[in-house]
Amino acid sequence: MIEQPANVDAAVNTPVVVDLNDDGTVAQELELEHMSSTLEEAIVETRSTPLENRPRLPRIALSRRNRAVVRALNPKLVTYLEASWDLCKKDSILFGAALAVCRIIGAKVSTAGRATGHSSATIPAWRRRIEERIAKARALIGRLICFRSGNNRPRIVRTVRMAFAGTNVSLSQPDITQKLTERIDDLKQRIAAWGKRIRRYTERSTRFNQNRLFQSDQKRLYASLE
Repeated sequence: MIEQPANVDAAVNTPVVVDLNDDGTVAQELELEHMSSTLEEAIVETRSTPLENRPRLPRIALSRRNRAVVRALNPKLVTYLEASWDLCKKDSILFGAALAVCRIIGAKVSTAGRATGHSSATIPAWRRRIEERIAKARALIGRLICFRSGNNRPRIVRTVRMAFAGTNVSLSQPDITQKLTERIDDLKQRIAAWGKRIRRYTERSTRFNQNRLFQSDQKRLYASLE
């Protein structure tokens, strides 16, 4: 019988996780004890945090190391999930596991919580684009009205020509006043349609936030409605 050196025995007894990818190469070794404590802390923290105050989790890259972390934590979730029959508790367990993964891999997690209002940081990109279109359309309407009222400044004339670019409308034709009115009405209709889209989004977002707040803190919801 061949005796193994002491350092080999120590390496064998060290709790690590070895993840193999499709090529059979070792992705990374992870300490199970550290991961278990991180998972437990994240679950306990999530259970004691209101739903609207949970941090925003970033998207993580599907790298070998990140997949190794997820595969190592999956078996540990069985103990927590089997001991809980409440759907809300299961949700906190899964969210805590995702939070633990982010902390283990070093991903940046926002600690500001999920805002229930509409701050500038949470405004969707499409809404900002629509608001910019509305502002430009209103400015164009103002210059078209100025030109229709007899303002022939070079800047106004240049803007009106750009508004009718690509059409057969000439600023010297007899019915230019009618064309200006039609163009102004068209812009007003577009502004109204864009505004309705933003209002629909705002109303839906408000209802969603109120329903979420009702599930977590009814007193706070009723206080906000007063």
